[in-house]
Amino acid sequence: MDPGEVTREPTENTRSMTLSRSDAPAEDDDREADPPTIVTGADGRRVAYADYGDPDGTPVVVLHGTPGSRRFGALLDDPAREAGVRLLAPDRPGYGQSSPVSDRDIADTGATVAAVLEAEDIARAGIVAFSGGGPHALALAATRGDLVDEIDIVSGAPPPSLAADLPAVQRLLGSLARRIPRLLSGLLGVQTRLVARTPPAVVLSQYATAAERTEITPAMAERVRRDFLEGVGTQRDGFVTETRLVTTEWGFSPSDVDHTVRLWHGDADANAPLRGARHLRDRVPDAELTVLEDAGHLTALSRSRSRIVRSQR
Repeated sequence: MDPGEVTREPTENTRSMTLSRSDAPAEDDDREADPPTIVTGADGRRVAYADYGDPDGTPVVVLHGTPGSRRFGALLDDPAREAGVRLLAPDRPGYGQSSPVSDRDIADTGATVAAVLEAEDIARAGIVAFSGGGPHALALAATRGDLVDEIDIVSGAPPPSLAADLPAVQRLLGSLARRIPRLLSGLLGVQTRLVARTPPAVVLSQYATAAERTEITPAMAERVRRDFLEGVGTQRDGFVTETRLVTTEWGFSPSDVDHTVRLWHGDADANAPLRGARHLRDRVPDAELTVLEDAGHLTALSRSRSRIVRSQR
């Protein structure tokens, strides 16, 4: 085990594994029956967000993946209610119902989070980020640390300089985002129409292998599908912009992050290989890494979300 890693999780028999109530979403709707709250930021942009968990609980901002939307918060709703945690889940610019900001950089996340916290009269909040939300959580801590308490990042990606084994598909997407963004947007539009007409397994294939998908409950799969469709169903600027941003240098150093950062990562993650998470752990001054055995990109979240939410209380 590398220095600084906390206990590995034991291998699970995914075909027979039974999730606890706090780990498995209810088999009903995805808990967003009401329209999102929409506020106007200091720069005039529209920011949409949803509220999950315990409305009177400890405030935590949830940062979705790339692509994704505020609906990602539904995946953490049940454990947050049980833990006494309130989740505020915004659409980042160009996703869902938030205004696009094509010339933004990763540090721009501070403006989105500030708009949500100001609307709720909250000074600071914890941060939980998944996948492509990870770089935004670190940027937020490095540039707007006054808004941030502790940070949990699940299946997050390191800066390109620390990701020597970046998967080929991500290198391709990054190249398209930089050189032919309209083509990338068009390809995503085709994929969105496909996902809208097919079972959740189609979108799950982006995050999990066939073996891992046996561990994902139907309710969780449907929530992932709804998150994807909400994020890119009406606009795709957010995905194109962020794909460019996260595959080029971020403009700040992880060593600038002066907050506690807990990294949760599967050792079978093909989207964001574990080596990158280890490099990131070594660069952030106050970071710890929990490695989940035989977990992939999404199953790392499904296995750890109750502990993650409890760590934010």
